[in-house]
Amino acid sequence: MAAKGKVGIIGSGLIGRGWAMLFAASGYEVCLFDILPEQVSGALDNIKMRLQDLQKAGLLRGSLTADEQFGLISGCSDFNAACQGALHVQECVPENLELKRKIFSQLDAVADDNMVLSSSTSCILPSKIFSGLKHVKQCIVAHPVNPPYYVPLVELIPHPETEQSIMDRTRALMKEIGQSPVSLKKEVDGFALNRIQYAIIAESWRLIQDGVMSPEDVDTVMSAGLGRRYAFMGPLEVMHLNAEGMKSYVERYGETMQRVLSTFGPIPDFSGPALETVDAAMTSRTPSTPEALNERRRWRDARLTGLARLQSDMDNSS
Repeated sequence: MAAKGKVGIIGSGLIGRGWAMLFAASGYEVCLFDILPEQVSGALDNIKMRLQDLQKAGLLRGSLTADEQFGLISGCSDFNAACQGALHVQECVPENLELKRKIFSQLDAVADDNMVLSSSTSCILPSKIFSGLKHVKQCIVAHPVNPPYYVPLVELIPHPETEQSIMDRTRALMKEIGQSPVSLKKEVDGFALNRIQYAIIAESWRLIQDGVMSPEDVDTVMSAGLGRRYAFMGPLEVMHLNAEGMKSYVERYGETMQRVLSTFGPIPDFSGPALETVDAAMTSRTPSTPEALNERRRWRDARLTGLARLQSDMDNSS
């Protein structure tokens, strides 16, 4: 089977493995790089097991079998070999600015003029990572949501010098591999997802810190309430449908929103008694051991996949 093209993945952790599986599911040849051979071999063993488990459960993405997808993924500890001939290189190293700058300096030295150089960073600004590189116009942030195999959103953030063709090309590639890209027109601290997520976390924390609700009930507000709505449409469309259009909603509820928002307290420091309360509640649900956390993650991933399948089935039948 001929591959569509080569993709280099720098870093074999959870995000790197997820990207490798996504690209292979769409027929791309993937070379997974890490500095230690044993890290690469461990990652490949884990990917093979996950692909087989997904196939057994009927949840494997793409039209290729698990063996065919795994056959498209190779590993190496030679940086240049991982990148040579790649049309797209996705960096997935830990969230450390100096480490990422070092990686992109190495990429800059081996890249040709057609290679997209992409970072998976969740909140480091592109201008801090890419500035000064010879191939800066080919650099972009493609921030996935963990776990990327089950959550399709990818945020695309340009450096001020990134060419529009790189944004367009990366957006098209993300759609091709089954993801749901969104494009930021300019860089902003935290990008979009984390800015919205942190706003929710901050108010959730304040409700606990101020003795208004328990951690368990705060989570239920999202899982049984807002999360059910937002799984299918965003907050702006929810507003639009909860009245006779957006302007009607703002006319009805604008003053109420402003009144409530004015009561929000300062940014929490996420420490002290509130931290102890939240930690105790979360630990009672899922002990902080690798075995228990992994089991709960598998529970989460199965439901994320089921939700995606339900959405797809409903979209196809409508």
